[in-house]
Amino acid sequence: MKSWFPFVLFAFTGLAVTMVLVVVASQFFYSGPMEPLRAFLDKDVQSAILLSLFTASIAATIGLIVAIPSAYFLARYQTWAKNIIDGILDVPVILSPIALGTALLLFFRTQPGKWIETHLIQFVFEVPGIVLAQFFLAFALSVRVLKTSFESIDIRLEQVARFLGCSQWQAFSGVTLPMARGGLIAAFILSWARAVGDFGASVTLAGAVRGKTETIPVSIYLNLASVRIEKAVALMIMIVVLAGIVLISIRMLTRKT
Repeated sequence: MKSWFPFVLFAFTGLAVTMVLVVVASQFFYSGPMEPLRAFLDKDVQSAILLSLFTASIAATIGLIVAIPSAYFLARYQTWAKNIIDGILDVPVILSPIALGTALLLFFRTQPGKWIETHLIQFVFEVPGIVLAQFFLAFALSVRVLKTSFESIDIRLEQVARFLGCSQWQAFSGVTLPMARGGLIAAFILSWARAVGDFGASVTLAGAVRGKTETIPVSIYLNLASVRIEKAVALMIMIVVLAGIVLISIRMLTRKT
């Protein structure tokens, strides 16, 4: 007698896949294939796409650079404050993006925040504000991915490198980082995709100014609010395509690893 368990698993998996495909397909068939293609030629749509790609790339890059030492510390060093630090770094992941954006906005209303805006760089309702909001999300996600990647590397390999005369930095840069290459790439791709898709934190801190702080999610919101459905659908398709590229990249990376 065959077990019924695999059939139940297959049925639920098929149901989940069907629900996702229906949601994705609805974007492609809502207005036909030509309307979204024409919308991509619109300068506002192109500007939103380029701005999102630009800010997300900067945020993900800075987030990865800052996340590497933080993740390595959490993976390798046992201190009484480790759980506290780990919990604090999880706050941007757990916190609602709107709450995160509001917290950043309130910071720039304090004396240190006002000084930064006056003497260094303006963030509120400016493009750097988008990068800052996306950075917090990208950094927090990169720390989670890299911590797991570093923990999967046998610490004895670093100890052997130290025994052979390497310094701590040489063991880290020459042994651990090359072995964590897959995790580094995955962390960057995932954090970049998270930054591209951010709406709440970015719009709260940088606003939704057309042609200035209009990223892809903000443009979708503005076009839906002004009943420009074709443009909104074109941008939603762009998000789906980016998500597909991210998923394929992660699968290929995992297979190679």
